[in-house]
Amino acid sequence: MKNKLFYFLGALIVAFATAYLAYSLIQSYDSAGYVLMGIGNWSLETSLAVFVATEIIIFFFAYSFFRTFGVLIRLPGQLKRRGKNIKFNRSQEALIAGLVDSAEGNWERAEAILIKHASHSGAPLLHYLTAARAAQSRGAFDKRDEYLKKAAHQTSDTSIAVGLTQAELHLSGNQFEEALSTLQKLHTINPGHASVLKLLHQVYKQLGDWEALQHLLPSLHSNKVLMEAEIKLLETETFSTLLKQSAASGNAQAIRGIWSDIPNYIRKIPGVSAIFFAAMINVGSGADIEEELTTALSTYWDQTLLVLFGNINSNDTARQLAMAEAWLGVHPQDAVLLAVLGKLSQKCDQLDKAETYLSQSLAAEPTVQAYQLLGGLHYSQGDKDQASQCYKKGLELASGEVVSQIDFIS
Repeated sequence: MKNKLFYFLGALIVAFATAYLAYSLIQSYDSAGYVLMGIGNWSLETSLAVFVATEIIIFFFAYSFFRTFGVLIRLPGQLKRRGKNIKFNRSQEALIAGLVDSAEGNWERAEAILIKHASHSGAPLLHYLTAARAAQSRGAFDKRDEYLKKAAHQTSDTSIAVGLTQAELHLSGNQFEEALSTLQKLHTINPGHASVLKLLHQVYKQLGDWEALQHLLPSLHSNKVLMEAEIKLLETETFSTLLKQSAASGNAQAIRGIWSDIPNYIRKIPGVSAIFFAAMINVGSGADIEEELTTALSTYWDQTLLVLFGNINSNDTARQLAMAEAWLGVHPQDAVLLAVLGKLSQKCDQLDKAETYLSQSLAAEPTVQAYQLLGGLHYSQGDKDQASQCYKKGLELASGEVVSQIDFIS
């Protein structure tokens, strides 16, 4: 305002100075002349110098008048824009304050300040989403949903941001069905969105929908949603669970179907293959997987698989025993292998060999299973005293293991 007044006074002085200079120049000539103006019966006569000076002053005042008039016309719009700028700046400050309050756990204050200034903000979406998180944190689920609806009005139907926030809040509130519904819609909009896929796999795990998670695995792979180690761990958990579920059905074909879907690098994990072999043995199809189990044990030695091998009701028990004896050359002091050999020898009615193998197994490492097998062998031979001794030692060993576990837990 001071600058404008200065410019006005300066221009006025210049106008008068110009008029005076023009008047002086014209007066310096003898024949300065005069000006005569007439309109009807009315006339005006003045010297040329006065006329020129007057015209300059009139021009200045006319220019100033119209300029001031233009400023007055534009003034309401300028005041309105200024008001908007003030509200915008306040909303930006409110957003920062709301984010800080949320970070500090001041949920109610954050929610109040964010909603108050949301309508004047250049980014109302951030206000509503942050307010929704604050409302969720203080347990105001109705307010949360209200803010999410308002946030949705600020974006297009294909926006992912609001849906992701809604799904995250439902997931953190253990509202898994609601989160799943939202994420499935988002997945339809953008099938390769990493955040959507990550949340979707978490929801499937919480709901125990392992079949859906199996179908999601390729997308998790191709879009690099998880680290390689995390993906492998998830695949292992998914296929292991599906194998256990199919085993509970008692359907060998269903178990085979799941096994055929498992990638080779997951099949080679002993824990996964053990679930498959155990499932097939439990449904009476052990003979069908004997070759696969033999190949697996020849490739990587695993005592769990070895026990499963001994539980197969083979179509050729003598051949099964010969295969196990071949492994003995590589693992001569393996107590589990010796126990399996004793069990298979007993199936082949080679009782002396069975007793020798079981005794060697107990000498290498006493186990409850070996004592039970040896006790059963003595009992079948009519030696009840030896059988009782073996069962007794087996029970003592089993009870000792239970006590040691209790001590470990305590």
